[in-house]
Amino acid sequence: MNHKERFLSIYQEHITREGADKLLDYLTGPSSDFFTAPASMRYHGSYPEGLVEHSLNVYECLVAYLERERVRELYSIRYSPESIAICGLLHDVCKVNIYKPGFRNVKDENGVWKQVPSYDYDDRLPYGHGEKSVYIIGGFLRLSREEAFAIRYHMGFSGIEDKRNIGEAFERFPLAFALNVADMEATYFLEGKIDK
Repeated sequence: MNHKERFLSIYQEHITREGADKLLDYLTGPSSDFFTAPASMRYHGSYPEGLVEHSLNVYECLVAYLERERVRELYSIRYSPESIAICGLLHDVCKVNIYKPGFRNVKDENGVWKQVPSYDYDDRLPYGHGEKSVYIIGGFLRLSREEAFAIRYHMGFSGIEDKRNIGEAFERFPLAFALNVADMEATYFLEGKIDK
């Protein structure tokens, strides 16, 4: 099963609230590059289909984090399969249609400049990162408050947000912390830079 097929299978099994079909139509339609886009310009998932692969990785990491005995028993943190799928699979829909194929100059092992394929950033809806994902998803289906905060603050302390707000969001909405952990695990341990 390829990345798109896995994504569709998980999405259709778990995300069933009103509007889910319209959001999926958008993601699979001609006005979205969700299934072919990279996850970043130069770092994790900087290749075709990197965004859908990253989304699946975050979903799997989120599921694994929430299945930990300590999380379930000591912290009493539990979420529905639908909330987990929404947050894991859709946290980065803000990256749809923003990376365009291009080139950048780098020196090779002999110090000679050469052009290598890369991506250029062209965001036609500059609404931030997590908040843009919440905005896009919210145009199709209603998020719970906890889901919205989780997606909004999934970048955690690595983003440019007010650090006090991040700490408050993590304390009030444990799903936000869990999604941040899953996103960081996927980004830094499963994916990393393409040119390691």
